[in-house]
Parts: sequence; structure tokens; C-alpha cells
Amino acid sequence: MFKTVIRRAGKCAAVAAASLMMMSAQAADPIKIGSFLSVTGPASFLGDPELKTLEMYVEKINEEGGVLGRQLELIHYDDVGNASSARNFASRLIRSDQVDIIVGGSTTGATMAAVPLVEQAQVPFISLAGAVVITNPVKKWVFKTPQTDRMAAERILADMKDRGITKFGLISGTGGFGSSGRTQTLEVAEQMGMEVVADETYSGSDTDMTAQLTNIRNTSGVQAVLNFGFGQGPAIVTRNYAQLGMELPFYQSHGVASDSFLELAGSSAEGLRLPASPLLVPDSLPDDDPQKEVVQNYKAEYEARWDSKVSTFGAYAYDGLMLAVRAMEEAGSTDPEAVRNALENINGYVGVTGVFNMSPEDHNGLDPESFRILEVQNGEWKLIN
Repeated sequence: MFKTVIRRAGKCAAVAAASLMMMSAQAADPIKIGSFLSVTGPASFLGDPELKTLEMYVEKINEEGGVLGRQLELIHYDDVGNASSARNFASRLIRSDQVDIIVGGSTTGATMAAVPLVEQAQVPFISLAGAVVITNPVKKWVFKTPQTDRMAAERILADMKDRGITKFGLISGTGGFGSSGRTQTLEVAEQMGMEVVADETYSGSDTDMTAQLTNIRNTSGVQAVLNFGFGQGPAIVTRNYAQLGMELPFYQSHGVASDSFLELAGSSAEGLRLPASPLLVPDSLPDDDPQKEVVQNYKAEYEARWDSKVSTFGAYAYDGLMLAVRAMEEAGSTDPEAVRNALENINGYVGVTGVFNMSPEDHNGLDPESFRILEVQNGEWKLIN
């Protein structure tokens, strides 16, 4: 009898030891952060700073001890701005790499190509793209960090109204972002009692938009012009606008909110306005602004590391990663459902883009007021309101 007890005790000890070893091994496994970004190709101005940001802060977090006692491992792919490639890479991240969460999707097209996969696999996904369709209607496993194109339209048109403008011309790209922005602008204009008196579009391959702008200029009653797009197109529109000598108030969307746009547009950008993150004017923020310290620190760290100017698009990646980390810490695990629930209930997170307040009804967590209206003055961004 005595020997039997000993044998059972030994077996129990062996099982306990094996369990501890398994738990220890799991604890030592890295937390896998998956990402697909447009690092090269026509949307590289989005993906390049996003990847640099993720690399820099994954490294920093690991140096500070990681998350939940585990290191982070960034697994990323370059989708070259192609939606089909994005879908394939999202599938690889989920099935082969078995990531814990995805932070990526530089463009709306790439993001939406991946959405059905992440919803089916039930993996938390934080998108870095702008269109309202990403989170409206709400998708259980999908979140996003940039303000929506609808918020941008609301902020721009409110600024127009403050200037006494009620009729304007709209020009937009035919890609996913520009097309969605056009739709949102038309809807917001109707709700605000404003009129779009001219409505022109351009494709991503167009190299001159003089004809479209001439049509807008010749339209009776136009008081201002808004361009909704990203990439090279808005810079071309801006240069053509100046070449035509158009002197009406000119607006761009948040799709060009970076210093690289100023370099592309040159002196033609003088006087234009757009909604943007305070990242472009951190020192102009009042000292009691809750975002000031976060924005200044991100700007300083990014520019010191990469020796290049900071970008609002990189900031979307910063907020995405930090929201993911906060959710895992609050969940106390990397269990997908627990992390998703934590993301959905994040409140008061002060990011570079804005102060995030998520809810089951809102997987973006920002409002139009998180945008600041900037104007180009003497070749630099100037905070207007």
C-alpha cells in the first residue's frame, strides 16, 4: 500500500512538473504581431513610416521587458498597395504564422480584402486605413486608428461654413479612399445644407487634372474647392490649381497630411487647408492639451531613429500597436476573445491621432474634433483651429 501511494505521488509530481514546463514554455513564446503594409508601390508614403514605427516600438517595448512578461515578434509583409496581395498575406498571417493580433492595412482596399478572413478566423485586427466602411457597420473583430473620411468631410465642411461658404466644387480620386470620401462628402453636404455645385473625378494614372479643375472654375456659384484623395494625385491637383490661377479657398483631405505632400506640391500648396493630426504642429498645442506630450515624444523618437520627418501615417501605426498592447495587458492574456473585448472597451487612451474611446457601437473611438484644421503658410503647416 505504501509503495502504491509513492508511485501515485510520483506520477502526480511528474504531471505537475510537465504542466509547469509547458506553462513556462508558453510564457516564453513571443507574442506575434502580424502586419501587412504598403511599404513599396504607390502607397509607400503610407506603409513605409508605418513599418518603421512598428519596428521601432516593438524593439523599444521588448527592451523594456515586453508585454505580459513575453517579447513581441513583428511578422510583416509588403502588399505593394495591392488588395489581392493583402488578402493573401492576411491569410498567411492567420494560418501559417498564427499571429495573436494584426496591426496593418495601409489602404482601405487592402484592409477590406482582409476583413472577411479575420472575421472568419476571429483574430483581432486594427486597421490603419481611413474609410468609414472599415468600421461602419461595426465588424466584431475589426478596429481602426485613423479618423474616418466622414469625420474629415464633417470637419472640412464645418470650417467652410465658418468662412461663409455654402457652395463648393468637389474633385476626388476614383480609388477606394477617394471614392468613399466623395460619397461621404456628398452625404455630409446635404445634411449640413450645403451644395456641391461641381463634381469631378480623376484616376490614379492621371498626370494632369487641368480639365477637371477648369470645369469646376467655370461652374456658376462655386465658392471653394475640395480634393479628396491620396498619393500623387492630390499634389498634381494642387499644382494644376495654382497654374490655373484659381484663388478660391482650397481644401485637401487628411489623405495628404504629411510633410512629404508639401515637398511634392511645393509653393502651389500655399493657403490650402486640411484636417490633420496635431502631429504636424506639436509645438503649437497648448500645454494643457492631453496629446501634447505624446505627440512631441513620438515625433522626437521617430525623427531621431530614422533621420526623416515624422508622418501622420506612421502615427496610425503607433496608436494601433499601443492599443493592441493595452488590450493585451488589460485582458491579462493573448486570448483572442479577451483581447477583442478589451479593445472594444478601451476608454481615454491618449494617442498621437486623438483620444480613443471605443465601445461595442464604435470600433474607431474618435470624433471629428480630434482633427485639427491646418493651413499652409510660408511653406509650413499652421494650426488654425
